[in-house]
Amino acid sequence: MSRHRNIRSMNVHDEYEGYDDVYGHSVEDDYGVSPATEAQFMYRRSEAPRLSSFIEESKKESIEEEEEYDYDDDHDHSLSDSQTFQWPRLSDHNEARLRSCLEEIQNVIGDSVPQHVLVDTVLRCDYDLEKALDAVLSLQDKPKETRPPPAAAAPPRTQAAGDSYQQVPAADSRYVREGAVPKVAQISTPSRQVKTGFQPVATSSKQVTTGFQVAPSDTREIIAENGVGVSTEAGDRDDQQATPTQKAAGKTKQGVLDVAAELSKRDEGKEVINMVIIGHVDAGKSTLMGHLLYRMGHVNKKTMHKYEVESQKAGKASFAYAWVLDETGEERVRGITMDVGLTKFETEHKVVTLLDAPGHRDFIPNMITGAAQADVAILVVDASTGEFEAGFEAGGQTREHAMLVRSLGVTQLAVAINKLDTVGWSEDRYQEIVKKLGHFLKQAGFKDSDVVYIPVSGLQGENLIKPASEPQLTAWYTGPCLLQQIDSFKSPARSVDKPFRFCVSDVFKGMGSGFSVAGRLVAGSIQNSTRVFVMPVGETATVKGIAIHDFPVNWACAGDHATLTITGTDIMKVSVGSVICDSANPIQAASRIRARVIIFNIDVPITKGFPVVFHYQTLSEPANIRKLISLLHKSTGEVTRNKPRCLSKGNNALIEVELNRPVCLELYKDNKDLGRFMLRYGSATIAAGVVTEILGDQK
Repeated sequence: MSRHRNIRSMNVHDEYEGYDDVYGHSVEDDYGVSPATEAQFMYRRSEAPRLSSFIEESKKESIEEEEEYDYDDDHDHSLSDSQTFQWPRLSDHNEARLRSCLEEIQNVIGDSVPQHVLVDTVLRCDYDLEKALDAVLSLQDKPKETRPPPAAAAPPRTQAAGDSYQQVPAADSRYVREGAVPKVAQISTPSRQVKTGFQPVATSSKQVTTGFQVAPSDTREIIAENGVGVSTEAGDRDDQQATPTQKAAGKTKQGVLDVAAELSKRDEGKEVINMVIIGHVDAGKSTLMGHLLYRMGHVNKKTMHKYEVESQKAGKASFAYAWVLDETGEERVRGITMDVGLTKFETEHKVVTLLDAPGHRDFIPNMITGAAQADVAILVVDASTGEFEAGFEAGGQTREHAMLVRSLGVTQLAVAINKLDTVGWSEDRYQEIVKKLGHFLKQAGFKDSDVVYIPVSGLQGENLIKPASEPQLTAWYTGPCLLQQIDSFKSPARSVDKPFRFCVSDVFKGMGSGFSVAGRLVAGSIQNSTRVFVMPVGETATVKGIAIHDFPVNWACAGDHATLTITGTDIMKVSVGSVICDSANPIQAASRIRARVIIFNIDVPITKGFPVVFHYQTLSEPANIRKLISLLHKSTGEVTRNKPRCLSKGNNALIEVELNRPVCLELYKDNKDLGRFMLRYGSATIAAGVVTEILGDQK
């Protein structure tokens, strides 16, 4: 202590001067206390302790609190008190519907209403969320009834003429509040004994196991307000377990939705297509589609004015429309799209899911992820002098993007020749671009009938949603505008009848229980409360909720971009690249496959053991070429050479690929979307292939 303070020479009075809370000081020294407060807290030896007075006061308070307690409505009497409340015995489907409604109602009103009241209300409203929520809110708004004070000792009531029930003393009165007898509904089960249930029942010949009786009745049906049956002996257990169900349109007898019938009625019969926007960096992809969405009314004027002001302050005034899709701060600062932007809009005959893919070569993996989820594509090229050549020649992304989307199954393509206003809407420039692109796209595998060229101006909004009005353009162009071409795209056939497959592109924790996964349904359909399988980890889970573009729905089918709420498994078990599939028919997971590939432009020949990056749907996985099996003819597919030493530009070959860890795959002949993949090396795409055989894991 002496090292820190000089204790011997310390003046204690000076050190503690001003300290009012030091132990030993009296309250009366510094503070004034009223006589009433002193009499309340100071102990007097002359007055004997009166413990009985405190006991009497506590009894009075408990009686007053009990008298103040009151039910909000007669509706609460259809169930027992929350202490004796038992969860109704329902089928798995109805129980999932009940829990879903309870969660939605509690998110709105909180915990102000007891759970048994909510259960009763939801069952009375037949799982209709809006009706149940209105009923609960009306209960809260209804004024409480003033109940008379309970009698000191009321004699038991006997059944008289006109009475519908008889009150008898309960064997155990711990759960029956004094002076308050719940109302009961008439329930009768002739010659059977009630075993469980949270509502009082009576029988014609046997004793009731609950604490009160109801008069026998000739009818057998349940007239309870909540619509929930009670379980009896084995003979009626199955009948009483399920709640009454209504026959809704599109539902089968088992309560499972007929997806084919519902799909024809959804969105007034409009077809769903997934469209990706591709092209070289700075070709104006985000500006073009952002202006299109603004002209269609998906972005209000206030928001657009905000983007214009903020972009001018950042020195990027021409990027205002691009900010509609580029929402992250880093994208806006750098002025390029980095991740796939997703939005939705509708045309006259289509419901379009828009995928805005990045154009920079550093983000080609993200572009592949977006292109793998698309049905059709819009290739945006810059018509400015020198800009088209920079994107189309070696090193540009126009060629690579076109080859990627064709290799990933896209057959319909619209070429938007953007910024044509910078060259005075020149027809010669338009024809030059059409000639160069047409020859290349034909070599890439596109048919001339499936490719359309449209001159547009993304910044001025010319020829976007209305036919061209610029005199210099209308003088030689009479084709459709961009929106008309989007509406004329053909929707591909959906694999609705195949086993359920859902490719996960994002995993996040939501507000409620469980977690959410976002992605695209590749095949099959999914409904709420369905048991699914998570691969490749092999975990079982349950789909608790489904949302399409943030709108809750009861089902989704192949081609939809949806968000699933998953319960029953750990969030760490699901990652980007996982596949959620049908539990009865799960997808295969393997680390070795045999595939047929087409080699693109490469600088170094591919040999045995060549390292590559395997791009498949939303997954990127390191891999290597384990075997070079044979060279194939491009047209016929016949073997031209066995065990080649290397693969060069333009070769069509059969190879064996080994991945670092198991990946969920399917054969190309069974599922085309899940049978395609891309191989990249460094910053270039070197090959595209399809799975011909799944060999399993490495031994």
